Amino acid sequence: MEPAPSALDTAGAAVGGSEWIKDHIRDIPDFPKPGVVYKDITPLLSDPRAFAGTVDALAAGVPGGRIDKVVGIEARGFILAAPVALRLGAGFVPVRKTGKLPGAVTSQSYELEYRSDVLEIHTDALEIGERVLIVDDVLATGGTAVATAALIRSLGAEVVGVACVIELAFLGGRGKLGDLDAVALISY
Repeated sequence: MEPAPSALDTAGAAVGGSEWIKDHIRDIPDFPKPGVVYKDITPLLSDPRAFAGTVDALAAGVPGGRIDKVVGIEARGFILAAPVALRLGAGFVPVRKTGKLPGAVTSQSYELEYRSDVLEIHTDALEIGERVLIVDDVLATGGTAVATAALIRSLGAEVVGVACVIELAFLGGRGKLGDLDAVALISY
């Protein structure tokens, strides 16, 4: 097993595939339903060097220019997006499922691999013209990322890209992102 780089080691690391990340992801067969192999990032998060290296690699893969806010998608996206925001000197904004945010929100429905759902963001979370990066753990069918981008744009902000740890390329999610730049550290 190749050791995870330290946080400092990853500053110049190439984004797009590191075996040390794959070594920290476990397969859970038949979850959440029979026939699905779930990619569990819990071992990655529990190893401080691997977690720090992943955060640094996500931050290093951001398209050029300033980032004002990093949006994390419930729930594993929160875990990754908050430290990426700190690395980039940006604010963090959560996007949550219906009924989880207090105050005024705007909503967007979307399709997942297994069901449909609704995401929400506070109406005052972003300012017009802010540059926003979306961070999540997995890019699968693209529905969650597309819905999040729609929420961000509805508030007048600009989506500069999507960054995730894992891309399930066989599900074709990248193709649904349109002109959005997407960075995945590893792909299956």
